Amino acid sequence: MNPKNTAIVSMFFSLTLFSQEPKTYNIQTIAFYNLENLFDTEDDPITFDDDRTPKGKDHWTEEIYQQKLRNMAFAISEIGVDIAKNSPVIIGVSEVENRKVLEDLANQPILLKKNYGIVHFDSPDRRGIDVALLYQQSFFKPKNAKTHELVLYDNDTNKRIYTRDQLVVSGYLDGDLIHVIVNHWPSRRGGEARSKYKRENAARLNRKIIDSIFAIDPYSKIITMGDFNDNPNDLSIKKVLGAKPNKKNILLKEFYNPMLNMSKKGIGTHAWRDSWGIFDQIMISKEFLDKDYASYRYYKAGIFNEDFLTTQKGRYKGYPYRSYSSGNYIGGYSDHFPVYIYLIKQKR
Repeated sequence: MNPKNTAIVSMFFSLTLFSQEPKTYNIQTIAFYNLENLFDTEDDPITFDDDRTPKGKDHWTEEIYQQKLRNMAFAISEIGVDIAKNSPVIIGVSEVENRKVLEDLANQPILLKKNYGIVHFDSPDRRGIDVALLYQQSFFKPKNAKTHELVLYDNDTNKRIYTRDQLVVSGYLDGDLIHVIVNHWPSRRGGEARSKYKRENAARLNRKIIDSIFAIDPYSKIITMGDFNDNPNDLSIKKVLGAKPNKKNILLKEFYNPMLNMSKKGIGTHAWRDSWGIFDQIMISKEFLDKDYASYRYYKAGIFNEDFLTTQKGRYKGYPYRSYSSGNYIGGYSDHFPVYIYLIKQKR
């Protein structure tokens, strides 16, 4: 059973942590969530979405689709509210079919008042799934956005592998310029060892994007997030991307990964064959670790694994409560738990 996330902070947030003087702070939540195949019910002739149609293998009806939207919207609305008193101001998502499903999600009654904007581009992924960014328009103002194509070839056949692009969105969070990269790296299909070169190539692309931002400003605030299909201690994350678990050892242009220490405690975001992993991660550049709270800085990270997102009985007790199991719709949420970080800034 997945233990409750010990990294989640107490509701009784003490401002004296930062100063002996009474000060007030803005706290914002940045999150990532793999939405587990959020497809509409229409058959797209150019992608392999046949299963997610009313006549397909999953019998993906309008009723099921609407329930899935309600579930996803409720989960998103709850992330970070204990401390930030608000849903995530920025949330990266993966496994979404198109812009329509994102619009349907943002228009759910529980999210409508948040006024989420959408950044989305179609990827060449064969399954037809993309990454995207949702943001509360009253807090975050996008400046520019683009995607970077991950070009891969199969080691055995030398044929092109079509997978997800990496999305980069730059903008202003309450006046602070930040850069957010949303990822969904290639899966472990065919085995972890045989497929790891794909994720290492994805890591190299991610590092190239990061270095291009640092070339303009080495003090840039960069967040790279996503379902990496690798754990924090795997080569793609630890070596190629160069993310480190100790805040004190982070140098300029390097990244801090708070999820590595969580993995050592047996905490996970995704379970497979009775083994837990943290494929879903949020990593931040050094500038977020500065102690000058005049602009947004990192405070805490967490895995959002509340009871309603967790299977409560049976063999898979403690696992994420997913939408489908053994080919049947079971009314759950996703096969991944969301992850998040808190950012904090002194009020003027």
